Amino acid sequence: MIEKVMQIDRMENVISVFGSFDQNLRIIETELGVSITNRDDQLKIAGEAENVMHAEKAIDGLLSLAARGEPIDGQNVRYIIKMVLAGQEDKIGDLARGVICVTAKGRPVKPKTIGQKTYVDAIKNNTVTLGIGPAGTGKTYLAVACAVAAFREKRVNRIVLTRPAVEAGERLGFLPGDLQSKVDPYLRPLYDALFEMLGAETYNKYLERGDIEVAPLAYMRGRTLDDSFIILDEAQNTSREQMKMFLTRLGFGSTAVITGDVTQIDLPPDKISGLKEAMRVLEGVEGIAICKLSGADVVRHVIVQRIIEAYERHAKDEPPIKTYRPKSGRPGPGGRR
Repeated sequence: MIEKVMQIDRMENVISVFGSFDQNLRIIETELGVSITNRDDQLKIAGEAENVMHAEKAIDGLLSLAARGEPIDGQNVRYIIKMVLAGQEDKIGDLARGVICVTAKGRPVKPKTIGQKTYVDAIKNNTVTLGIGPAGTGKTYLAVACAVAAFREKRVNRIVLTRPAVEAGERLGFLPGDLQSKVDPYLRPLYDALFEMLGAETYNKYLERGDIEVAPLAYMRGRTLDDSFIILDEAQNTSREQMKMFLTRLGFGSTAVITGDVTQIDLPPDKISGLKEAMRVLEGVEGIAICKLSGADVVRHVIVQRIIEAYERHAKDEPPIKTYRPKSGRPGPGGRR
């Protein structure tokens, strides 16, 4: 057991780092197995030598973020701890940079993890970007933010959002209403992100002018999209033919972002996911980036991160399912020749 004393220059940053009722402090103590006390302008960290060193680096990183005006919450604290344990504390400063755009309510949108920053940088520097990762990693939200930023800066003339109309394991039957009413439930996540970025009034104005288009993937066939920012969401549910069709819609001055989660494919078992095939086919192609986000990039409730990690562990331990294949000329169980 050792004790380390940290001298604090600005106590207001400590208050921000500790959080209300020291809730962030409790996370650091629990995750790293140390004890932290605050005395005047000093912090005392007690515990095993390695754990104390990690805690000191984590607190230093959080203080640097607080000094730059970054809000500190439990998600920040847990992510910073993971970065320190992975030896990436030198990259903590990157989290305070790179505002993509500002929402209708004045809130800046920026990457919250190193993986998200890599994803956003790839979108800015490539014609086509594939963002693959589990739920909650900000794939769609950040892509929409980049689209809005490009539109506001007049780098593109139009935003096109699309996704395949595939039910998530349920048969919804015939939906009432006109075509727009039928496809709205499938496109709701895209609407939500646009409403937050632009506000409902501005969104409706751009929609009426044709500057924003939200449509099912089937409506992309036969078109050439010039000077557009195109987002294909839930791409794991595209067939190989649909994916090739979408990729060949790109025109001059356009950018495309394809997002999906290959662990949540809702296609029939006999169909190959167009996203999985595209990841193999397009690897190494100039102008195309493939970004893989992980559970560490989840920015939803901490329980979502734990659920994803639990499913990943279960998938690794579970033996592959063996499919019965009858030999040629012989019937399967209960079958006939």
